[in-house]
Amino acid sequence: MSIGIIGAGALGSNFARALASKGISATISNSRGPQSLAALVQELGPSIKARTVEEAASADIVLAAVRWVDASKVFGALPAWNGRIVIDGTNPVEFIDPNSPDATDPSNPLAAYGIKAVDLGGKHSSEIFRQYVPGARVVKAFNHLDVNVLNEPEASGGKRVLFYSGDDAAAKTEVRAIIEAIGFFPVDLGPLDIGGPLAQLPFGSLSAHQFIKI
Repeated sequence: MSIGIIGAGALGSNFARALASKGISATISNSRGPQSLAALVQELGPSIKARTVEEAASADIVLAAVRWVDASKVFGALPAWNGRIVIDGTNPVEFIDPNSPDATDPSNPLAAYGIKAVDLGGKHSSEIFRQYVPGARVVKAFNHLDVNVLNEPEASGGKRVLFYSGDDAAAKTEVRAIIEAIGFFPVDLGPLDIGGPLAQLPFGSLSAHQFIKI
């Protein structure tokens, strides 16, 4: 199974680091093109290649590691998915300009963290995201932990728990294998409409919690 990463920010680059640490090959991409990722792929070594977004999207399993505000534009421009797996690593938050009134909005409990929740009209983020990738088998994962711990799967004498959810059993099995390969303990939260909201940042009841399997 080939792995593609769309987005090379904090999530995409740390996911690539986690794969590279285990010698797992992947293709990473961003909107600025492969040349902008030269320093990153040099750091990560030969298992990680920088390619275009279209090339990364052609992989068997593709991680969506873009900002929520960019997801529709980025994935809406890509060809048909034809049953391939897309891992939804997005969260419905918007980054705040520190010089804007939003940065000191007393009604936003997340302002101190530089973000605000996006109003999804009562829907959960994967419910909306899967509309951007028609024909894909969507699995929600890699979105609920601090991205910096993707390189630290072991903690307190055990393994960090990484949640995943989806509607296709075979797709979840493939994603579970990746989670296990990079050293985490996978926990299946069930169908996308159940597990997605539970692990969705910023208000999912399981989001941002770091559970350890001893």
